[in-house]
Amino acid sequence: MGAVLGSLTEIRELKTEITGLRTDLKRFIERANQQHIDTVLAGVKRNYSGLIADHQVGAAKAELPGEMVQDCPMRDKCFSVFMEFLESTAQHIRNGEVTDEVIASCKKEMKALRKKGTTPRCDTCFSEVSRLFEKQIGLMQALGVYAKAAEPDGAAGPVPEEQAVKEILEPVANTQRLQILQSLATETHTFSDLSGLTGLKGGNLLFHIKKLADSGMILQRHERGDYIITEKGFSTLRAVSALYATLCPADDGADTGT
Repeated sequence: MGAVLGSLTEIRELKTEITGLRTDLKRFIERANQQHIDTVLAGVKRNYSGLIADHQVGAAKAELPGEMVQDCPMRDKCFSVFMEFLESTAQHIRNGEVTDEVIASCKKEMKALRKKGTTPRCDTCFSEVSRLFEKQIGLMQALGVYAKAAEPDGAAGPVPEEQAVKEILEPVANTQRLQILQSLATETHTFSDLSGLTGLKGGNLLFHIKKLADSGMILQRHERGDYIITEKGFSTLRAVSALYATLCPADDGADTGT
């Protein structure tokens, strides 16, 4: 009897060891597979990022002239400056590593260029350059060479009230403006499209569009062109969505008052 019990104990111990070995083996395989995937992705980035960046610059070079103001005497000079900027920012795609500091520096450079514009018509050309730069940022994120740094945990820091309200809170504190922003998150829209979506017409719709445009959340490709969402618009929309999910969770089985 004692021998039988001893054998059963040994079997249980053996099963435990086998289970442990299986778990360790599974973890090893998972790590090996992940390392293989990481290696493959690194190779793709290394071998194709340059080609993708070259294609993006080529597409910008073809698109930009048709979207700029046609009868401006500075058109050719501005085109050269814009392409120099876009080629410079595309180099970060080729380098394969982009930080928030790099993006902030590029945006600062673009603002400096905008200040050199002397007429209201300059907005048309700069809005198109901004759109092309936003496409580059999207490409960086898609390739995995740029990811925004995660916000540190802990207590919220001080917020500049007036600036936060004007540039973030007020633009989305309206049903129609939030509708516009959400619709542009999936595709571009014309003024007519947005009118049908919101039920607003003429000056009423233009007022809300201007609020979003002035805050930098949307852009118009060119005069009378489609509207597109910017990186700031995407970030704001994600923040609103996350905040809503946290503070207003789905109300399952709520009392309806009946």
